[in-house]
Amino acid sequence: MQYRRCGKSGIQLPAISLGLWHNFGDVDDVKVYRKTLHTAFNNGITHFDLANNYGPPPGSAEINFGKILHADFKNHRDELIISSKAGYLMWPGPYGEWGSKKNLVASLDQSLKRMKLDYVDIFYHHRPDPDTPLEESMMALDSIVRQGKALYAGISNYPAKKAAKAFKILKKLGTPCLIHQPRYSMLDRWVEGGLLDELEKSGVGCIPFSPLAQGLLTNKYLKGIPRNSRAAKKHGFLKKDAITKERVEQLQKLNVIAEERGQSLAQMALAWLLKDERVTSVLVGASSSEQLLDSLKCLGNISFEKEELEKIEIILADK
Repeated sequence: MQYRRCGKSGIQLPAISLGLWHNFGDVDDVKVYRKTLHTAFNNGITHFDLANNYGPPPGSAEINFGKILHADFKNHRDELIISSKAGYLMWPGPYGEWGSKKNLVASLDQSLKRMKLDYVDIFYHHRPDPDTPLEESMMALDSIVRQGKALYAGISNYPAKKAAKAFKILKKLGTPCLIHQPRYSMLDRWVEGGLLDELEKSGVGCIPFSPLAQGLLTNKYLKGIPRNSRAAKKHGFLKKDAITKERVEQLQKLNVIAEERGQSLAQMALAWLLKDERVTSVLVGASSSEQLLDSLKCLGNISFEKEELEKIEIILADK
């Protein structure tokens, strides 16, 4: 495993971190995800990323992770970075989502109980709140850190300008923002429109989620839409109409470059993110230990020749 400095902090994160958004809920097989967690740790993944609503059902990923943490990793807590978040809908009523101090504090208290922890290492505001003053959300993060319920504060899904304001508020409060978690992949590059530059300027780390664009950047869709894939399901983030003929042709062209590099399309997509030193770590999901090990192979080659990058840019520009 390679480890990278998180912004200007003292923390180093593994180049690949494990996200528990999917595959760790009550609908999943405990034997499978227990093996995945062991495989992650045994291969140097020290960072496990959760949120209050991960499952399904919401909350179950934290409960299941907590059980395995205490049964199997009890003596390794100080070797781990555990993160959680709040901001999306978690319980009914006006206090179950967004960014009020009431929501953020209550949500973290619930998360700590579910995981049976005294603290998390990183606590994120999961998404910006258009109605709550930014100062209130950031003061809540500062208060949480000062209370010892989290060691570091982070934000997620914040656009560049709002992130910059959040960083200034947190710095003034005395709790600098450690990390930002944006959606970022070859096919979703909004962070290049100013956010990455702001993170570098402010000394804040970056940990992209959905690096494979919900599975698009894998070999799964190179010939269309398989029956049991995410895009074939009625409910989900990846929609069937996103898999156009043009998109499939684009993926096929990218796959040719990946094969020339001795990588799968997924491995190249992860390596492509890690080529940027401003990216601290990349969050991957894994439905099995085998899938996780396959993702880790990207670390064998995260450098790109100039010609490779130029070819990739031409392909990505052809939407």
